[in-house]
Amino acid sequence: MARRCRVWIGLCSVVLGAAAAPVGATDVNVVGLSPNRAIVVIDGGAPRVLNQGMEINGVKLLSTSGESGEFMIDGRRQTLRLGQFYGGNANAGRASTTLTADGRGHYVTQGSINGGSMTFLVDTGATLVVLSAADAHRLGIAYKNAPQYTANTANGTVSYYKVTLNTVKIGDIVLNNVDAAIQESGLATGALLGMSFLSRTEISRDGQNMVLTKRF
Repeated sequence: MARRCRVWIGLCSVVLGAAAAPVGATDVNVVGLSPNRAIVVIDGGAPRVLNQGMEINGVKLLSTSGESGEFMIDGRRQTLRLGQFYGGNANAGRASTTLTADGRGHYVTQGSINGGSMTFLVDTGATLVVLSAADAHRLGIAYKNAPQYTANTANGTVSYYKVTLNTVKIGDIVLNNVDAAIQESGLATGALLGMSFLSRTEISRDGQNMVLTKRF
């Protein structure tokens, strides 16, 4: 049965029957909306389809209207817009995460892009979040029609496609509408966590630790 829905860039397919998120999940991101249906990411897991009246892990879709949906999240009614993130834990304070440098002094961490898992290398010299074409395909990011640019890097001049990622999640920090570059060559597996993400956090260092704190 065909599904008609408006979906932000990066969500081209929906994984059904994925492993359930922990009971009592409170982090919800709305990545797709259509009449009587929503596509949500719960606790950074795979995108899930919620039909009206359906409940998954404490998240229930009550109704949809245009660009927003009414949800019951752990017993609380919430109105969320398309692309909006609701974090029950983050709402109690500023979300932060601590990264520890590896033996080479690099900060490598696990996170997600548009709900899909990703390994990141922190790179304060990169203007954008950068990922390979292979990872873009894996995540379902359609970039071929995006604007194309060139940039001078340590490896020479490279071309890239500029896209906007729906969500980027590192630890407890979730950011929406993050600019990114898709490179078809010259990038190893994994993504560079550049300033389009980092500039929206406060960065502090304590020895081998780097603490990222989401800005208000």
